[in-house]
Formats: sequence, C-alpha cells, structure tokens
Amino acid sequence: MKKLVHMEIRKGDTVFVISGDDKGKSGKVLRTIPSEGKIVVEGVNMQTHFLKPTKDMPQGKITRAEGPIPVNKIVLACPVCHERTKVSHKILEDGRSVRVCKNCHEVIDKA
Repeated sequence: MKKLVHMEIRKGDTVFVISGDDKGKSGKVLRTIPSEGKIVVEGVNMQTHFLKPTKDMPQGKITRAEGPIPVNKIVLACPVCHERTKVSHKILEDGRSVRVCKNCHEVIDKA
C-alpha cells in the first residue's frame, strides 16, 4: 500500500518549475497524483509516444503529452501577486480553511 503525500497544490493552480530540464517554465496543474507524489502540469515534461500502425490508422502516429513530475520540483504561483510563494492556512469566520499566500497575505482558494 502506497502512502499518500500531502500536497498544497490543487488542480487548476498555476505553478513554477524550480528544478530539472523544464526549470523556469510555468503552467496550470492538469491533475494530481497523491499516491505517487506527482502532478501533471500543462506544457511541462512533454513525452513522445509512438503508436504502431493499425487497420484504422495504417500510417501510425506520433503523439506528445505531458508526463508527471515530482511535487517537490514545483512551487505555487500566487494568483494575486503572481510570485512564487509558500502556503499558510487560515480559518475564516464561516469555518472554512483556506490557503493564504505568505508574500501578500491574500486568500488563494476560490469561493
């Protein structure tokens, strides 16, 4: 049984890559994989897949798709100040726990 990794990053967040071949790129999170501690980011870690020829597709095909990257190689981008940031948590008056940018102290979570 794999251990789930706690991630402060959610689907739809904008993130920056801080290490690896795609260092410096940014993109939107397409999906998270907590069981492996990885995420898939739009336009980052592009992988080539070669599809063999079949009856329906006699030419075959070459496709490119995003591959997962470890969550420790990325950092969250604040939607308000547009800078790299760490995340803190705050409990609102209605009892909801929200993520807060440590740079500008604005709430990151949407409604």
